[in-house]
Amino acid sequence: MKKPIIGITMGDPAGVGPEICLHALGHLEVTGRCVPAVFGDHKILHRCAKQLELPLHAPTIAYDHLNLEADLNEPTIVDVPAVDHETFQPGQVGANTGAASYAYINRAIDATLAGHVAAVTTAPINKEALSQAGVRFPGHTDIFAYRAGSKRWCMMQYSEEITCTFVTVHVGYAEVPQLLTTDRVLEVIQLSAENLKYIRGRKPKIVVCGLNPHAGEHGLFGDNEEERVIIPAIETARRQGMNIEGPLPPDTAFLPRKRKTTDVFVCMYHDQGHIPVKALAFDSAVNTTLGLPIIRTSVDHGTALDIAWQGKATPASLYSAIRLAVKLSGQSS
Repeated sequence: MKKPIIGITMGDPAGVGPEICLHALGHLEVTGRCVPAVFGDHKILHRCAKQLELPLHAPTIAYDHLNLEADLNEPTIVDVPAVDHETFQPGQVGANTGAASYAYINRAIDATLAGHVAAVTTAPINKEALSQAGVRFPGHTDIFAYRAGSKRWCMMQYSEEITCTFVTVHVGYAEVPQLLTTDRVLEVIQLSAENLKYIRGRKPKIVVCGLNPHAGEHGLFGDNEEERVIIPAIETARRQGMNIEGPLPPDTAFLPRKRKTTDVFVCMYHDQGHIPVKALAFDSAVNTTLGLPIIRTSVDHGTALDIAWQGKATPASLYSAIRLAVKLSGQSS
């Protein structure tokens, strides 16, 4: 079977993205499963490789040539020159690197929509740098959903240890209650069920977390979000044949015995799921966007500016994200 071509965005040049992409281009963990194509600035990658004394033998092809049906059959750099490699500084937030990371993402999405690559795996971007560059999206998930024209989508943090999906993500806590609707909670439950059934090969067991302490304690805490919004969604999902439980109190939902019998936890807000995922599976969890017409997976860590370009970054999460991208593209990993 021909190996799938996986597009890898370089992420923010000032972060650990270039370093972990260099590992991916030359490691059998990646090249044995797919043909990696890094969308980024080849001058940045060569500068990083030289500084860290990492091997870099992958050829470079201009993005415009990729559009001319280039045949990618070996690890390749797809050159998207978007930042002055001589003046930018690793480890520093800047509008220039935010704009560059946005350019890499868009070119990789273009290539995937055009069928040149089977899936996209993204290295980390910096939300502050994106904002400084005038990009109106708070992160990858929103960019991909907008570019793909998806009306029904959500974030999933996947690992063998624990998997979570999210009803809301990059918003302040004060905004969460007003963004919770029965339709949105049900949508995330359905997306979770559809995708975990494909990944696990069986009907998944779904646990839905409550919003408030003790899942509201029957209206004692909060504004009856559990009774008004979450429980109706769960009841509809159960009528649709899903194996579902909840809403459970968030402080006990992730206990070891519950994790052993749960395929996916549906979480109401960002930290409700990200905290247990990163505590239990920081180096192996994969961020992916459900509901897209294309496949997108990502590392589950940030740009780590404090260790960028120092040879300290581990590519483990990137490797996990690529493995999942290969699996979702239809070739077993």
